[in-house]
Amino acid sequence: MVKSFPYQLYLVISEEACVHNHFLTVAEQAVKGGVDLVQLREKNTSTQAFLQKAFQLKEVLDRYDVPLIINDQLEIAQQVEAYGIHVGTSDIAPTQIRKNWKNLQCLGYSIEELQQLDTLESKTADYLGISPVFSTPTKTDTITEWGLNGIQQIRSMTDKPLVAIGNMNIQNTYEVIKAGADCIAVVSAICASRNPATAAEQLRNEIEKA
Repeated sequence: MVKSFPYQLYLVISEEACVHNHFLTVAEQAVKGGVDLVQLREKNTSTQAFLQKAFQLKEVLDRYDVPLIINDQLEIAQQVEAYGIHVGTSDIAPTQIRKNWKNLQCLGYSIEELQQLDTLESKTADYLGISPVFSTPTKTDTITEWGLNGIQQIRSMTDKPLVAIGNMNIQNTYEVIKAGADCIAVVSAICASRNPATAAEQLRNEIEKA
């Protein structure tokens, strides 16, 4: 049986998160180090600039056969023929996305409260983002800090793939996978590293150890 969500290390990238290197360099290095899924999240840029970055990033990722996920922008995701889209509770609803994008391959949905697990929106998603596992400076508008207990609780309530995001790093990756997450999503741990390939490789090793 092929796992429907075989990804283990998920990079969430934006140009501003990349401190030392150009974001395309970071993405390529990260993929070489073991990242197997990349989401482009651009909150502070025009639609046109986001679209342009998405095309550039997809070109890099296609060389390595790594799928591209677009954060929150359905038109951009469709235009670049991305592998999928990731949305949160205040974005366009997963049910709406399914209606508008017939050949969508992958739909991610971030949950912030346990009640959301039982909704049609969660059931419509291919994987659930558990956000944030630990509170993080890159995302300040969140409701619940899940922690390891939160992951265990969600794991016991759903068989959907769980992607843990929120201050994930080399120190806590092993524990989070052990708690029941299928995949680790990182921003700063790779984007802010001087050596994205090494950072990715170390995270990947922790995931595989667990």
